[in-house]
Amino acid sequence: QMQLVESGGGLVQAGGSLRLSCAASGRTIAAYAMGWFRQAPGKEREFVTGISRGASTAYADSAKGRFTISRDNAKNTVYLQMSSLKPEDTAVYYCASDYLGPTVWSVDRMDYWGKGTLVTVSS
Repeated sequence: QMQLVESGGGLVQAGGSLRLSCAASGRTIAAYAMGWFRQAPGKEREFVTGISRGASTAYADSAKGRFTISRDNAKNTVYLQMSSLKPEDTAVYYCASDYLGPTVWSVDRMDYWGKGTLVTVSS
């Protein structure tokens, strides 16, 4: 079993920045592709960004140019640096892992999930 714990969420003004962390335990993230997803109130959970075991990255169009994902296998932690935040970025952000992935960055394909951290962007 792998446990994922997100941290770093909070309230920020539009245009501001936040850095989210995802600390893993139980398994080493080196064997996993790691992703960030988010779910806004009343909406489905959606892909934000992901990083492969080889550190290749993928971004949703909404995140390109503003968000950066990174991983530190030695610390068993994944990060999401978010800048130029907009009110529409308000959501619960979830960290997820895909063993020996990624195959496709999809909610259905992820193996483990954290409980999420709330990001609120005020206008």
